[in-house]
Amino acid sequence: MEQAQVHHQLGAHTAGKPIRCRAAVARAAGEPLVIQDIIVQPPKEHEIRIRIVCTSLCHTDISFWKLKDPPACFPRIMGHEAVGIVESVGKSVDGLAAGDTVVPTCAAYCGECADCESEESNLCSKLPFKLSPWMLREETSRFSDLNGEVLYHFMYVSSFSEYTVVDAALVAKIDPSVPPNRACLLSCGVSTGVGAAWRAAKVKAGSTVAIFGLGAVGLAVAEGARLCGASKIIGIDINPDKFEIGKKFGITDFINSGDCGNKSVSQVVKEMTSGGADYCFECVGMPSVMQQAYACCRKGWGKTVVIGAAHPGSQMTLDCLDLVSSGKILTGSMLGDIKPKSDIPVLAKRYMDKELNLDDFVTHEIDFEDINRAFDMLISGSCIRCVIWIGKEEGRRNAPSAASE
Repeated sequence: MEQAQVHHQLGAHTAGKPIRCRAAVARAAGEPLVIQDIIVQPPKEHEIRIRIVCTSLCHTDISFWKLKDPPACFPRIMGHEAVGIVESVGKSVDGLAAGDTVVPTCAAYCGECADCESEESNLCSKLPFKLSPWMLREETSRFSDLNGEVLYHFMYVSSFSEYTVVDAALVAKIDPSVPPNRACLLSCGVSTGVGAAWRAAKVKAGSTVAIFGLGAVGLAVAEGARLCGASKIIGIDINPDKFEIGKKFGITDFINSGDCGNKSVSQVVKEMTSGGADYCFECVGMPSVMQQAYACCRKGWGKTVVIGAAHPGSQMTLDCLDLVSSGKILTGSMLGDIKPKSDIPVLAKRYMDKELNLDDFVTHEIDFEDINRAFDMLISGSCIRCVIWIGKEEGRRNAPSAASE
């Protein structure tokens, strides 16, 4: 590829042409990301190219960054929680244009299949989610390094890059006035947690809720349950410091799962709720915790929602007689059952209307060059969400700062 074909600046001159930009590339499992120049190809049919403004680091990024065996693959551009500006659009893209502010997600919406047309599902059957290193509709990449080596995609987003290409079915258009260092949280973690309470469980006002795991997703479940009017929201974690943090998101009670004496967590929850919580949420991704969540759910009408992604191939065991006789519901939830194109703009508006708390999720903000620090902080447990500014000046001047640095 000739250097004259490669462009750096956003605008009419870049549409339809490759762009040279920087990306943080994961070249081997568990090794620090390498910031290097890459080439991003123009979008094909049904695709858009986005200039990333902010991205945040999720535990899913860390899990796949550490993974050595398939579906792991390297070199790869990680990252999937982000917000950006549309630089150009490919053919057959409707409703999006250069300059739009968008939030990419991993859940597609084709608008045509039975699932997309139904209010009961957000699992598009025409464009299903897969653990793929390629684009959504074809097994090809839009990334390469300067030597021509293919760089793999991640979760169809790959936001650890100044520019990325995403299928138009995977993005939600939002109001550009939403601060980018808050909007990026709606791309995955917060939408998943809030949606699990709002859309998946449909938490009723005055109900009791138990949440296993108070990371960002678990705290987002609490926030969603608070917005739904739950009267008792029990947070369960091995870290007692999470109680004070959780109060900001509606947690009313706390159980240290490592300090229950001779009682199981389910026994403690049942005692606190006179028979079991109306809604239980598993946000850890461990079969044993999923079983605990189901065990402390109220018989007759209780619902347990599994959000945490366990290691591929993991299994959980339930007593078949208990499953039948208890009348309890056990269900999984992908991205909180939200329909991104319609629900993410709603959540963004609720933040702007000061109803939805996004500010307290952001504990740290760093520049792109320091991206490896974000990994260190999330692994150590010293942050909830670290926002990484890819576009240094874009929207930063008037954006709210991190809750704490």
